[in-house]
Amino acid sequence: MLTDKVAIVTGASSGIGAALAQVLAREGATVVLAARRIDKLYELAQIIISAGGKAVVHPTDVTVKAEAEYLVHQTVEDLKRIDILVNNAGRGHFANVEDTTDEMIQSMFKLNVYSLWYTVRPALKQMKQQGSGHIINIASMAGKLGYPYNSAYVAAKHAVVGFTMALRQELLETGIHATVVCPAGVKTDWANVTEGGSMLPMFSESGPIIKKIAAERDIPLPQIEGVISSETVAERILECIRNPVAEVYTQKGAKEFVELATRSREEAERHMIPVVLGEREVYERLKKSG
Repeated sequence: MLTDKVAIVTGASSGIGAALAQVLAREGATVVLAARRIDKLYELAQIIISAGGKAVVHPTDVTVKAEAEYLVHQTVEDLKRIDILVNNAGRGHFANVEDTTDEMIQSMFKLNVYSLWYTVRPALKQMKQQGSGHIINIASMAGKLGYPYNSAYVAAKHAVVGFTMALRQELLETGIHATVVCPAGVKTDWANVTEGGSMLPMFSESGPIIKKIAAERDIPLPQIEGVISSETVAERILECIRNPVAEVYTQKGAKEFVELATRSREEAERHMIPVVLGEREVYERLKKSG
């Protein structure tokens, strides 16, 4: 379905970006691979080409406006069009509000939010000339709900959702689609490379505590599907490219929990109490141990 189409994927060196690039190439698109890790991009390009796909490597730091804009301009110059732009590059942080530094705040917004304007503005010029296109911004369930110990990331992903909804309004009846994707847990390196230290110890150590608190207080935990693979996320994004929608929730139960929070934030928070208390206990222990 994507034969002769051109897709740019940022953050393509690993995780969701790498998986989605392979899916898009499988469907016939020429995929422009953008990220900072050049070696990873060339490895991915070789995998795609070996499988019969088409890939172009374009090393890019999307937090640098000139590099992000050059990525788009060069794609248009070389390939003459842009049909899909996937803003996937992103990173989280690990700190409570008091421990979140100014540098963390700036970093979270520079990568997760500012970069959207850097790529979307020039891409829209080409898409409007074509009269078609699809902009896909990868947010998170953190763009819909509050989670402890990564407030700057949560705020940034809420901004991604807001940006996408505003963009959709501007693009009504233009032939150009905009979608925000809100994954929950995905098997990637995300939790291990968060600024301020890895979140993996908190996630792994808090699990038994959360279950114990939930049982003791008879509080049902959020019924959201567990950790899924990047490949599964990629396939669900592909479904959206085939049939464009405003929002994609990659896990079963995620949309329903967001709808609950929309109706009653307090009720949603009640379900989160065991999670919050369990993670708080581990966070304080990790903080004391240095």
